[in-house]
Amino acid sequence: MSNSIALVHDWLNQVGGAEDVLIEFMALFSDAPVYTSIYAPDKMPDVMRAWDIHTNWLDRLPGIHEHHQPYLPLYPLGFAQTDLSDFDIVLSNKSGFCHGVKTAPDKPHICYCLTPTRYLWLSDAYLEREGMGKMAGLALKPLITALRRWDYAAAQRVTQFIAISTEIQARIRRFYDRGSDIIYPPVDTERFRPNGKPPEPFFLSLGRLIPYKRVDLAIRACNQAGVKLIVAGSGRDREQLEEIAGPTVEFLGRVSDADVADLMARCQAFLFPGLEDFGITPLQAQASGRPVIAYGAGGALDTVEPGLTGEFFPAQTVDSLAAALTAFDPEHYSFQTCRTNAERFSAERFRREIADYVARVQRDYETT
Repeated sequence: MSNSIALVHDWLNQVGGAEDVLIEFMALFSDAPVYTSIYAPDKMPDVMRAWDIHTNWLDRLPGIHEHHQPYLPLYPLGFAQTDLSDFDIVLSNKSGFCHGVKTAPDKPHICYCLTPTRYLWLSDAYLEREGMGKMAGLALKPLITALRRWDYAAAQRVTQFIAISTEIQARIRRFYDRGSDIIYPPVDTERFRPNGKPPEPFFLSLGRLIPYKRVDLAIRACNQAGVKLIVAGSGRDREQLEEIAGPTVEFLGRVSDADVADLMARCQAFLFPGLEDFGITPLQAQASGRPVIAYGAGGALDTVEPGLTGEFFPAQTVDSLAAALTAFDPEHYSFQTCRTNAERFSAERFRREIADYVARVQRDYETT
């Protein structure tokens, strides 16, 4: 195959930031086949139906389209048996095990790393996120140890790593002993725009209502500070969160894309109390001209400019966030400054940087 490229993705049965990245990859490499473990067309965007998608034997396992997590120990075998050695270049989009595909030893394999496999390297936090306790962690420890060895070995066969943030760059170094370049994920700065109006007196929380998002922290801090909070999104924690909410907290449930953009543009600030690998929503808020109050760690360190496009609170405690809410002055922040910062992360910028990176790697291999 002449100058052929294959794209690799962990699974296609849910839509999130990883799938947004894959869609951008396909905008650049529209003729490339996509190799993945499973594909549930009814759960995925219609645009994918026109793609050349190849699954492996995992796709035939019972119930895997609805619940893929119980099958996680089998994914390394599925990808290890995916032979892409005929391709000139492989570009994997990894948060799980897809970087373990077989590639030619003299051809480049670029891994766009959303995170080193969280299930393995941050297993305690992952199990908590999935609602499992310490006993599950003890029972799974021998399996996790074995899978870590496989995952590390697979990472050594990758020729170039791209990290999505400085947080992930540090994890790649820590868990895989590998260096990496940073190319930030794409943000839809066209859908999110300032509305030209003064902010309304409410803070906004938006996303899945699950433990690691720390919406509980946002609610308790707003209770303590006596400020209005609108919570948009759904998830298994909603009932518990409603129980701790005071009179200034309003739950909207799942909202439409149009309502998300409207809320972002109207709020006085977006709250981001969790620890994230990168975090798209703070940039959506900034693209809407609104500042962000974020926990000062993880991906937020790359996307929020303290004093200009938002503020950090130093500890994941109610008092720390409540103090930031009390000190917040919406008139201090320029909608244009917030917008300009968000534009640094646009989808157009992402496509340009990825295209340049792939072309440079190909040239380097062709001249050696």
